[in-house]
Amino acid sequence: MSKSPTKATLTTAMIEEQTAAFLKSGGAVEYVGKGKSGQLASTGTKQISLKAR
Repeated sequence: MSKSPTKATLTTAMIEEQTAAFLKSGGAVEYVGKGKSGQLASTGTKQISLKAR
């Protein structure tokens, strides 16, 4: 029998440690306003048409 894959789990402490290391290495966090996607421009429409046939 083969071993089942190990489930990757992140704890709050692990995320905090990784964030602290990222910031200490010179990384920066960019805050995006509420309701904004953070994308400058999209390439074309992403709407779909839901017409009954």
